[in-house]
Amino acid sequence: MGMQSSPAVHPDKGWRVWWQLTRPHTLTAGFVPVILGTVLALGEARIHIPLFVAMLVATLLIQAATNMFNEYYDFKRGLDNEQSVGIGGAIVRNGVHPKTVLHLALAFFGAAILIGVYISASSSWWVAITGSVCMLVAYLYTAGPVPIASTPLGELISGFFMGVIIILISFFIQTDTITWPIVFVSIPIMILIGAIMLSNNIRDLDGDKANGRRTIAILLGRNGAITLLAVMFALSYLWMVCLVFLEVVTPWVLLVLVSTPKPVRAIKGFIGKKEAIQMLPAMKATAQTNTVFGLLLSISFLIDHFI
Repeated sequence: MGMQSSPAVHPDKGWRVWWQLTRPHTLTAGFVPVILGTVLALGEARIHIPLFVAMLVATLLIQAATNMFNEYYDFKRGLDNEQSVGIGGAIVRNGVHPKTVLHLALAFFGAAILIGVYISASSSWWVAITGSVCMLVAYLYTAGPVPIASTPLGELISGFFMGVIIILISFFIQTDTITWPIVFVSIPIMILIGAIMLSNNIRDLDGDKANGRRTIAILLGRNGAITLLAVMFALSYLWMVCLVFLEVVTPWVLLVLVSTPKPVRAIKGFIGKKEAIQMLPAMKATAQTNTVFGLLLSISFLIDHFI
């Protein structure tokens, strides 16, 4: 997605083109929920390592494919050009044929489906149904006549499916059950994944607005969107504090408070910035918030389980 900027962009070469096509900074939204869901299952069952690995790989494949669909359809809609700022750009800057990107995304989806068959056969075929819905939403996020990403619901939908649903599936395939505490623990991850999408939309606000999109960042305006991002960060931490207070989770989860400098850095990185390239550090800090928060949360449950 692309807001134009004056600085020249130097195209990458070789393997870096394909690596950046996956948009690795967003893959945290894939592996954090799987790790957390699996760690939470420790209290209910013995972990089946092959199922964990299969779920992790399938989720990362779907996330990478979603990014490739994003790259392809943003190009087709004229949202990306050679001056667009961001980690994408295999098509407009590196000369990768659009169909190659689309076919690679479909191949990733195909591989994820095959892995999904193994996961479903080893657990429940309800996983196949749920996984199929997740993949459909991933595709429609940037495809279709009205892409989800171009609506005010992009953050909510992506956060729900990539956060809550992936955590619940990861937990379910290990335990054959779902419990309310697991749902409650998944909420801040949902919010932080939505924050990654919001940070992207803050960066792309001007370009998206010019192309007729109606993201929540556009509706709120730049300052309003930054305020919303700050509220989302604060809510994620306050949610965990409340769960501890209500004795829903172990007090060890307060370890997540160690990660608070990351969202502070993200908000400071957005305030007063208008050029897309100036916001890249803030976007990185937003993604890192989800990563560090999720990993600290997982570690806290590991500590509680083993001591």
